[in-house]
Amino acid sequence: MSDLLTASGDAMVIFTPSGRRGRFPIGTPVLQAARALGVDIDSVCGGRAMCGRCQVVQSVGEFAKDGIASRPEHLSAFSTTEQEYDRLNGLKKGRRLSCQTQVLGDVIVDVPQDSQVHRQVVRKRAEVQDIELDPIVRLYYVEVQEPNMHDPSSDLRRLEEALEFEWRLTNLFTDIRVIQELQLALRQGEWKVTVAIHDDNKIIAVWPGLREHIYGLAYDVGSTTIAAHLCNLATGEVAASAGVMNPQIRFGEDLMSRVSYIMMNPGSEVELTRAVREAVNNLASEVTFEAGIGLTDIIEATFVGNPIMHHLLLGINPVELGGAPFALATEGAVRSLWASEIDLYIHPNARIYVLPCIAGHVGADTAGVVLSEAPYLSDQMELLVDVGTNAEIVLGNRHRLLACSSPTGPAFEGAQISSGQR
Repeated sequence: MSDLLTASGDAMVIFTPSGRRGRFPIGTPVLQAARALGVDIDSVCGGRAMCGRCQVVQSVGEFAKDGIASRPEHLSAFSTTEQEYDRLNGLKKGRRLSCQTQVLGDVIVDVPQDSQVHRQVVRKRAEVQDIELDPIVRLYYVEVQEPNMHDPSSDLRRLEEALEFEWRLTNLFTDIRVIQELQLALRQGEWKVTVAIHDDNKIIAVWPGLREHIYGLAYDVGSTTIAAHLCNLATGEVAASAGVMNPQIRFGEDLMSRVSYIMMNPGSEVELTRAVREAVNNLASEVTFEAGIGLTDIIEATFVGNPIMHHLLLGINPVELGGAPFALATEGAVRSLWASEIDLYIHPNARIYVLPCIAGHVGADTAGVVLSEAPYLSDQMELLVDVGTNAEIVLGNRHRLLACSSPTGPAFEGAQISSGQR
């Protein structure tokens, strides 16, 4: 790994997510280095620390793939000008003004989306096809008998009796969070409420009065991009879609680079988990705003992703996937998590379902493709191909399915080549 000062008195500067890099004399402002490399950083004040649009974030740690160590001291300390800007306008934790920050050693600098002039537009549309609606969460409207001195049974008991009488629902389990809100909901609705029941056996939410629509989120957490689709669980309609670059790119452009980063920087998997969960929450806010609903209208979320994204989303260290035999922590579906268990800020009682992984590098995203295209029902041989940062291929029919994967991202996204697409 590199030292603070090289023999030639210059340093390697690498920008993410563009991947552009070059050597610059010690003391070069980060913004100047970015402009020399054609990196897209916004700045309208001429580098006078007035607009605050040129903010960047240093990626700190050992980056084996790039052959450098990006240490905090490889950027200049906060200048008086930066401190004054922070006092007046505020800087998010870890943010620096690139016009005021100088290169003192080899460094990796991430350009956040809000600092890019020409922000990348990520769109992964939802393909519409005819399906039979069978949501795991359903709504039931009931009228509950009011309590009186002759019938002192609890509000929960009377709700359960109403559900059994009107909908033939029995042996229901009720979350403690529902019980905490039940009495207020019953009285606000004048004993008429709408109940959300998960998997025909769990009461997970109660609202006063009649409620006709609830929503679910479907996420595809990819190495390079993350897509979200907001679905009306009553009608099956896709109400809104959005996508974003995976912010983990600043830790490595491809999967193995990120695993290498975690290996070289013990404990850093927490940073990667935090980054992907923040992006997931931002997408939830974006699609609910577009659809004109609230975050608490979302009562279910489903995730797919490759095995490393699967593990990091769930807070599982993925280092075992970095080498043979590529052992998964679990290959089964992860079901019935609280949304709060993965820091997803939708309805507090919302349930999370993560599709199963198939093998060490054939993940839940491939399982989702197989589920959607159903080659296991076909008499004819079918070939499914998913080309992304990783490519997965599934071949077979109802008798047998074979799957394999291979990295393809470098060919498309610009890692170490001049004509990539990203």
